[in-house]
Amino acid sequence: MKKIKFPAKIKEKGSGALKRLNSDCFNPFFSHIYVEKKVRDHPRTRKILEKYQQARVIEIDHYKDLFCRSRQNYTLQHASQKLILAEKDNQMLYAGAPVCQSFGNDNFYYTSCMMNCIYDCEYCYLKGMYPSANIVIFVNLEDFFESVEQMLKRKALYLCISYDTDLLTLEQTTGYAQAWSQFAAAHASRLKIEIRTKCANKHFFESQEPLSNVIYAFTLSPQAVVERFEHYTPSLSERMECAAKAVSAGFLVRLCFDPMIYVPEWERHYAKMLDQVFEIFTADKLTDVSVGSFRIPQDYLKKMRRQQPDSAAAWFPYQMDHGYYHYPKELMEQMEQFLVERLKKHLPENKIFLWKNSQ
Repeated sequence: MKKIKFPAKIKEKGSGALKRLNSDCFNPFFSHIYVEKKVRDHPRTRKILEKYQQARVIEIDHYKDLFCRSRQNYTLQHASQKLILAEKDNQMLYAGAPVCQSFGNDNFYYTSCMMNCIYDCEYCYLKGMYPSANIVIFVNLEDFFESVEQMLKRKALYLCISYDTDLLTLEQTTGYAQAWSQFAAAHASRLKIEIRTKCANKHFFESQEPLSNVIYAFTLSPQAVVERFEHYTPSLSERMECAAKAVSAGFLVRLCFDPMIYVPEWERHYAKMLDQVFEIFTADKLTDVSVGSFRIPQDYLKKMRRQQPDSAAAWFPYQMDHGYYHYPKELMEQMEQFLVERLKKHLPENKIFLWKNSQ
């Protein structure tokens, strides 16, 4: 394959310039908490505010007045994220997006009781999806449950609840993963949920009971990718240790090698990662695995490039088809097949879900 040619100003490493700034340059994490007036006395609002007593609390009329302002600098905001507590007052459930996997399930939907993530992965689609890097927590969780219950009266659901955030990273703040698990337990015959994460919160699995209809999906990347592009996330070994803890406690665990991200010598890095994975996990202990190379809607990538002018992840010379950017076809197929063939040595094919074959 031809050598990848980046724009002249881009190096093959991740950007990271802002990440190296001293934290003293910014306000502390959640130094300001914006609260919609209508939820100021909500029990969940009060509980969250108790955890951040040093924060400055500012009342607002509607979260979109702050979150959806024009000309916000996503990168600078992410270095000093603020928290917004709000009420979700419109659509709660959405049909699964074409770039996501259904894992063979019918009635694939997702929901977002939180928006944005404390991690800062350079390739994350949230950078192109949202105008702000601040975290929004919708405190009216019971309304989400009501929406799901109404749909369950019509059909069974496969529901992903951690696509537009990483629920487990803020579990001590919200308790939402536990709340969703309890809700799932009460609807086990018609509801299956997936909680996706890069988190290494082992304590969560020590305090919960495993359920047959809740899958914890751990996104794994080679350590070279973690270091270059997945800022502030746990290391590969920390994520695997957490996933192993979950498996040993009886939880359903999915491993997501998705998105695959190009780095120099990617074959060596991904082969090493799989060696590490299967030193710990055996086929019978895993629910399944997913494989897919990076892809993103064209409008999202345009915004990401404006926000990250020196990011190799954003400025890779992607190919665009049908409104989505992805790696050039030869590289995309080479990366995905490389991983799939090696996974077949450890797992039956019915446990390997390749994105383009599952839609």
